Order: sequence, then C-alpha cells, then structure tokens
Amino acid sequence: MLTAFVLVRVGTSEQLNFLKSVKESMAKIKGVRNVYGVFGQYDLVVYVEAPTLEKLSTLIDEMRAITGILTTESLIVGF
Repeated sequence: MLTAFVLVRVGTSEQLNFLKSVKESMAKIKGVRNVYGVFGQYDLVVYVEAPTLEKLSTLIDEMRAITGILTTESLIVGF
C-alpha cells in the first residue's frame, strides 16, 4: 500500500464556503483518508492511500478534476 500526502492550492471564490465545499468533495474520493485545512502556501493537506502507483495517479487526477483546485504537489512516503 502506498501512502502519500497531497498539498493542494484552491482558487478564490465569492462564496464564503468555497474551501469547505472543495474539502467535502475531496473527502468523498476513494483512497482519501483525511483532508486537513492548513494555513500557509497551501490550503489543504490530503492524506491518501492507494495499492499501486497507477491507482495513486488516478486518485490524484480525480482530485485535480474538482472545480477550484489550482495546483497539487504529491509527497509519496518512502520510508
């Protein structure tokens, strides 16, 4: 099982709960274990698990398809 942390930047919106809706959409994706709202360069840190690198790539593609996601950066745990 691969474990990764995905750092996510979310765009701005006139909606006050935009970040919350992105977080909720992300939490529904199979393989996403936790979604943390953070302060700093990124808006969300997402803890994910996948059985293979290919499935991890698919999971990240699903995340990127959510409206409002600007960028992601993946940190795959190696040891």
